[in-house]
Amino acid sequence: MTAAFLPYQELTSLCSRFVIDRQGQSADFIPWLHLHRCSAPTAPLHSPMTPTLAFIIQGAKSLTLGQNTYRYGAGQYLLTSLDLPVSSWVMEASGDIPYLCACIDIRLDRLHDLLGRLDLLKTPAVDEDLLGLSVNHASPELVDALTRLVRLLEQPGDIAAMAPIIEQEILYRLLMGPEGPKLIHMAMAESQSHRVARAVDWLRSNFHRPLKVEELCERVGMSQSSFHHHFKAVTALTPVQYQKRLRLHEARRLMLVEGLDAGNAGHRVGYQSPSQFSREYGRLYGLSPARDMESVRENAREAGRGGILPGAVAAE
Repeated sequence: MTAAFLPYQELTSLCSRFVIDRQGQSADFIPWLHLHRCSAPTAPLHSPMTPTLAFIIQGAKSLTLGQNTYRYGAGQYLLTSLDLPVSSWVMEASGDIPYLCACIDIRLDRLHDLLGRLDLLKTPAVDEDLLGLSVNHASPELVDALTRLVRLLEQPGDIAAMAPIIEQEILYRLLMGPEGPKLIHMAMAESQSHRVARAVDWLRSNFHRPLKVEELCERVGMSQSSFHHHFKAVTALTPVQYQKRLRLHEARRLMLVEGLDAGNAGHRVGYQSPSQFSREYGRLYGLSPARDMESVRENAREAGRGGILPGAVAAE
């Protein structure tokens, strides 16, 4: 192990011990903590990403949102403050130095509770960058709190008492860090970012329905011009693009996991025209639905021979 990884030796050991299933994911001793391991680079995984703190212990990963690509590695964390349709893939991983990542769900009720007690809602200053995704270097205090949280897996009897306390500390470290103003702004009920988050929640639950932007604006209490501006500032996508990503991600999941053919998958997510579904699928994934499914199967066969893992089993 190189010197760059020495600060995370305990996290490396703990993560390696407690990642136990064949897809490189941890058991749910702490339901909102997820440990991931991957021993080879992966193909892209296209999926919605919920509010999450993802700290890289070893290896490196890339993520694409809209037209922007982010690369982050050991000692850095990815923070998302609302649901976003992203594509991600592990870039650096091997059998000797696997990709290791500790992820924590950002539970908004816990964030609101902490904000109320800190009285930070009165200071919602935020700059023009409202994007609900960022990459930062983790402070020593944040790494220490993460390490103590994962260490609880060795003493499950302490989890009920100690995990909520450490979760509160982690949220506090994030609030005091460079993305704190964004989190505060997102949590404020009257803020534009919070209203966009409400719109995102509605889209996630109703992506198969026709999108009527004027009705969605009325639902969240925004003018159409303000809604379009702030929605793209927060998500890097227009509302139509966001809905399209959700539809295509779900259609791909239906074909991969449930074995649906392209016609049925497209219809299930709201497409009335099979040709339109195939065109838009090809623009996003670079292949037609049929060729993409064949590529996934080939990647799976390659994984069995020690090659690149298919995106279907990639972890955060």
